[in-house]
Amino acid sequence: MASAALVAAVGVAAPALGATPDSGSVSDTSTSVQWSAGPFAAPNVTGTTGDVTCGPGLCDDFALHVSTPSGYGDTHQLTVKVGWANSAADFDVYLLNQQGAVVASSASNSDPEVIVTAPTSGDYTVRVVPFAPLGESVTGTASLTTVPANPAPSAATPPTFSQYGAPESFAQAHNAGEPSLGSSHTTGASFYQALYDTYRATWDDTVSPSKVTWSDVSATPAKGCLTGGAASLDPIGFTDPSTGRVFESQLAGKTSLMCYSDDEGKTWSPSQGGGLNSGVDHQTVGGGPYSPNGIGALPTSPYKNAVYYCSQDVADANCASSHDGGVTFGPAVPMYSLLDCGGLHGHVKVAPNDGAVYVPNKSCGGNQAVAVSEDGGTTWSVRKDPASTAGDSDPSVGIGAKGTVYLGYQAADGTPRVAVSRDKGKTWTDDQNVGASLGIHNVVFPAVVAGDDDRASFAFIGTTTGGNYQDATNFHGDWHLYVSTTYDGGKSWATVDTTPNDPVQRGSICTGGTTCGKDRNLLDFMDATVDKTGRVQVGYADGCTGACAQPGGAQNFDAYATIARQQTGNTLYAAYDAQPNLTPTALSVAKSSGLYVASTTVTNTGKAVAPGMTARLLVDGVNVATSAPADLAAGRSASVAFPGVRLGKGTHTVTVVADPDGRIKESDEADNQRQTQVTR
Repeated sequence: MASAALVAAVGVAAPALGATPDSGSVSDTSTSVQWSAGPFAAPNVTGTTGDVTCGPGLCDDFALHVSTPSGYGDTHQLTVKVGWANSAADFDVYLLNQQGAVVASSASNSDPEVIVTAPTSGDYTVRVVPFAPLGESVTGTASLTTVPANPAPSAATPPTFSQYGAPESFAQAHNAGEPSLGSSHTTGASFYQALYDTYRATWDDTVSPSKVTWSDVSATPAKGCLTGGAASLDPIGFTDPSTGRVFESQLAGKTSLMCYSDDEGKTWSPSQGGGLNSGVDHQTVGGGPYSPNGIGALPTSPYKNAVYYCSQDVADANCASSHDGGVTFGPAVPMYSLLDCGGLHGHVKVAPNDGAVYVPNKSCGGNQAVAVSEDGGTTWSVRKDPASTAGDSDPSVGIGAKGTVYLGYQAADGTPRVAVSRDKGKTWTDDQNVGASLGIHNVVFPAVVAGDDDRASFAFIGTTTGGNYQDATNFHGDWHLYVSTTYDGGKSWATVDTTPNDPVQRGSICTGGTTCGKDRNLLDFMDATVDKTGRVQVGYADGCTGACAQPGGAQNFDAYATIARQQTGNTLYAAYDAQPNLTPTALSVAKSSGLYVASTTVTNTGKAVAPGMTARLLVDGVNVATSAPADLAAGRSASVAFPGVRLGKGTHTVTVVADPDGRIKESDEADNQRQTQVTR
């Protein structure tokens, strides 16, 4: 993977033009131009230690002229795509303006590399840097393309979130980059993992905002984890929601140092850590039901779920499965090779309905994709979202109760997009930009969770500032934590800034690995989970604290352990939605001009509006009249007067029924009527 240092320094020492042809133009009437260059023999990795040095064969330039009319950029974009035959090679692409400054870049391990930017008229240079060329030639295309249509944002009210930071007494509370977060559905506790530390958070929802109690339950030798705190090349955590088993794993070459706890961190037990032939980087742990197909249906212990350990190697990525609750693992098998996808991948997730296993990847032939196993990790298929473009941050998947897959990713233009699959990634629909309504231009660290099949949330750190967010010198955007939620199966999304008055970072965020400077304080990812009542929780490192969080404050490059937890609004489980509750709280009958006039007061004692509420009057079980429909807000009452009726001699039963046709779903359907006796 190319260094992010290239981005800041690529404007130096312009080489001679060597592309064939060496220049071209695009306009609204001639929208595409193509060129080729190479073969390239010598790699150019000078950016990993400082400024890029370009010379013959070490960089290649194509002069691009763009001519577009005023307003063209409202509906169009400039797309630059550079590809090569052997996907094991790696080239990086930069778009420079006339002054030599970087306008946009694509410096990942994608094949092809794709730049998407505004189609502003002017003269540009498309610069190709052969990071690991392997003798390959490249083909470049610059095109003016239509901006993909985006559906209207969701009309649903987005949930609100409260922020909870770890206690200052925790020694590593401010060294908590790239956290993992899980929730036990057996107890409701949350588990935040960063490096060697495991923090347990328990919640008191009898007050609003909810209160949290933190405890440090880290795995240590004294608690039974002999490798706890010993060494790590990368941390990861996983909490099995259905059993409450908590895993903490520290990368250790081609395996990991892993322990697990069944008592929420009071004691820990050792695990094998990973299967033979596991990879050396980018580990992830997950689990869920056994697949009914193949070896995945063969547990060897009473533990009810399969556990998976997946990681990247040099030329491929592998995944091993455990059939005894993560105590031991079988041999790791390849999920894909570098001929299919770039090596880096996101977190493994398991479908709650059928045990299908998903590992997302940011670059598979220029698209975002998922590696999928439908037989318990025995065989894998790479399934791409053809509408997507490759990005720099690892994508994430959330899987609904019936298997609907939500893929959240950072697109080539930096924006947050989500696509939906209902056939295990074979086809995708509803691919859309969920940040457009708030003007979000750049995002990092996608994290997706799902609950009911038609409900999911996509969390990301984003900024409304455009441009190269890895340029430590020139990028000055403020970053916030956003959460976008769908309640209709991904057709529309409601996006909210959960930290509107408290930036998570100011300035650049580097995602280029160990070659970054101090702006890699957040490291490489964050995580999200859903608790037993459907509340969304996001575990992230807050990089801007203290004076930095004040207006005009300077970035302090912190990494403070923080959980954003849903406070109000519908959750990802409809069973816990706030609902109205209609009950007649008063009923009276008065005689007027020989008629008997009934009136009632209907109160909504629930926590949500009752849309189109009606009330019906019955006398001796006979329907007399029904009121006109009207919305009734939570906690409010409405008075309803019915037309007068004549009554014969004797005693009569007068009944009023709220929502008489049962059209409104209520929290209590048994208190909708009230009666009184009238004697003439």
